[in-house]
Amino acid sequence: MITLQDIARLRAQVAHWRAAGDRIGFVPTMGNLHQGHLELVRRARGAAQRVVVSVFVNPMQFGPGEDFNSYPRTLEQDRAKLAAEGVDLLFAPGVEAIYPHGSGETTRIEVPQVSRGLCADFRPGHFTGVATVVGRLFNLMQPDVAVFGEKDFQQLAVIRRMVEDLGWPVEIAALPTVREPDGLAMSSRNQYLTAQERQRAPVLYRTLCEVAARLRNGESCFTALESGAAQTLRNSGFEPDYVAIRNALTLEVPTGAGTPQVVLAAAHLGKARLIDNVRV
Repeated sequence: MITLQDIARLRAQVAHWRAAGDRIGFVPTMGNLHQGHLELVRRARGAAQRVVVSVFVNPMQFGPGEDFNSYPRTLEQDRAKLAAEGVDLLFAPGVEAIYPHGSGETTRIEVPQVSRGLCADFRPGHFTGVATVVGRLFNLMQPDVAVFGEKDFQQLAVIRRMVEDLGWPVEIAALPTVREPDGLAMSSRNQYLTAQERQRAPVLYRTLCEVAARLRNGESCFTALESGAAQTLRNSGFEPDYVAIRNALTLEVPTGAGTPQVVLAAAHLGKARLIDNVRV
């Protein structure tokens, strides 16, 4: 596995593979890789001859008081896991390579509609940071396919809209959320949970599943379902930011019968902010 930090060498290597007729698959990450990330890598391997993974903790998507400085950085362990998966190239740039004029002075990408509400209400600027860094990475390596997890459902919607609006020839592949045996969505931030909190954490997924089941059974008072689920989370020790029922394509409040729906939530449990969603 090749490991690079330099943009010029990255471009040269990817251009060499493309000239040979290879399809390029890309998985962007912030590192501290777990089984969910490795499933993304396997999906990319099934869709391309060459797989590139980036590890970059992006300062633009962290707000004031968030965990940018303490976010776990485990590059050597990540490198070993990726090599074992047969990844062709690990791109692990420094902040100065991605933002040569500083993250505060860089050109930004803002995506309308889908980056409003939900997590954006509690993490101002987060999705501008996500779109900006993913857009820059796409421009650097010009992948044929990029793989994202459905756990970050709003992020996935933002990336899809960005690619559509800008006309980039990148296929966006989505992987269903990878879960622990008790249903908790895999996340690097799960390690912030204490042992006691870890036992309570699956309540988030179970609560969303209950809301989804009630929607399938014909209940239609979204406000009552959302407030009831939020109270269930509070009773289990969570501090919910939101529980929301949305159109799975637009992330707007569903209108009319037959629209695909998704139940989304973000909630704090101790030091961890957990997000999850269940499709209806």
